[in-house]
Amino acid sequence: MKFQLEARKRTLQGSGASRRLRHANRVPAIVYGGTAAPLMIDLDHNGILLNLRKEAFGSSVITLMIDGTRQDAILRDSQMHPWKPLVLHCDFLRVDATHAINQTIPLHFLNGDIAPGVKLGGGAVAPAMNEIEISCLPQDLPAFIEVDLKDLELGDSIHVSQLAFPDKVTPVLAGDDQVVVSIIAPKVVAEDLEAADEAAAEPAAADDEKAD
Repeated sequence: MKFQLEARKRTLQGSGASRRLRHANRVPAIVYGGTAAPLMIDLDHNGILLNLRKEAFGSSVITLMIDGTRQDAILRDSQMHPWKPLVLHCDFLRVDATHAINQTIPLHFLNGDIAPGVKLGGGAVAPAMNEIEISCLPQDLPAFIEVDLKDLELGDSIHVSQLAFPDKVTPVLAGDDQVVVSIIAPKVVAEDLEAADEAAAEPAAADDEKAD
């Protein structure tokens, strides 16, 4: 999926300037990285909010049209209001076609409902990771990595080394070969549920004691 955002250069900084931008339905942002100096920009609020709700936006190369000049970048960070659907600030990292980038992308788990350990064994899918950091050239950046669970039995796991990565895409590993997902046994599922129930009951019991 391709994303393009219209942006404007901005010169005024500080909380007052940012507040005025937000009142005008604009979002302050910054583009940094590469050999050029960091560039202060602002974006249409409704446009960036809509895109932030799309999973692929955070794992895609974004074309920023800054006063008519193209700049390819990836989203590095976004700050949201604690409870309002309001984007407060965005950070973008410049990319170019000749340099590899590291980016965290989501994992999509497939066929969990037909995995033998679930369908026949009554187990449950237990993801240990929901996203993974990968390295590749910007034009090779995938939106997500698929994890097929169709052959997993009870107690089976899939590790990072067993994932199918697209050509020219490699995982960025931190330490040992990490577990991505497992099929856990019914007993473990029941114990987890009981523990969750007990944890939920403890604050209620404490409140009752205070009331007494």
